[in-house]
Amino acid sequence: MSGIFYNEYEKYCTNWLGNLMSDGHIPDGIIDKRSIVEVKADEIRDYDQAHFFAGIGGWPLALELAGWHGPVWTGSCPCQPFSSAGKQGGGTDERHLWPQWFRLIRECRPDTVFGEQVEGAVGFGWLDRVFADLEAEGYACGAAVLGAHSVGAPHIRQRLWWVATIRRMADASQQRTGGNAGSVQQENGRPEKQSRITQRTGKISNGKDGGTGVLDDAVSGRHLKPQEKIRAGRQRPELPGQSVWSAFDLI
Repeated sequence: MSGIFYNEYEKYCTNWLGNLMSDGHIPDGIIDKRSIVEVKADEIRDYDQAHFFAGIGGWPLALELAGWHGPVWTGSCPCQPFSSAGKQGGGTDERHLWPQWFRLIRECRPDTVFGEQVEGAVGFGWLDRVFADLEAEGYACGAAVLGAHSVGAPHIRQRLWWVATIRRMADASQQRTGGNAGSVQQENGRPEKQSRITQRTGKISNGKDGGTGVLDDAVSGRHLKPQEKIRAGRQRPELPGQSVWSAFDLI
């Protein structure tokens, strides 16, 4: 089997995904409308791509824009347990669905996994839990906090972005670069001290300009950095003016 698998529980979003496919905005695929709790590994093991908590198709669109057409899994776990606009129940919230997604990752072992979560999840130890689970299964991990303003949007909306790759790919990168796959360094190439986010290979450090530093891509060794400064912690960068989107920055 090949093709693309979309999993999304919310009816409004599944209808939206169908409309986007019909109009050619995202790749055609199977839309599974069940809760991820009901999805079994044997049902999805042979798909080229699998997008969980698919929402309105942001991940497949991003992959298309990036020119990525290979096998990959993506997911944006529900943010309500960690969002500053929610009850912040953390791991005790029934909407904390990382364990269910990890169950499928562990059984199917995709080569590359991309994920996203609200910045506030860092303070709940969410990223540490995710990386601990993945590293125990042989993945190398990296992460960065980036805002919508980093790509030119008129609002901040900071998010935690992370990637995990099977370690056989990361080992090859380490041999080429002579560094730790997924590590973060300053632009002068010197290792930077660890931040509060994680103490593992995918740590996010404080860059020399006060931002979050430069993320080493665990697969290719390329350096990724935001277009604008992202202040450490919750201090917001100064941006020109406000917009209609400003009210959503807390979500």
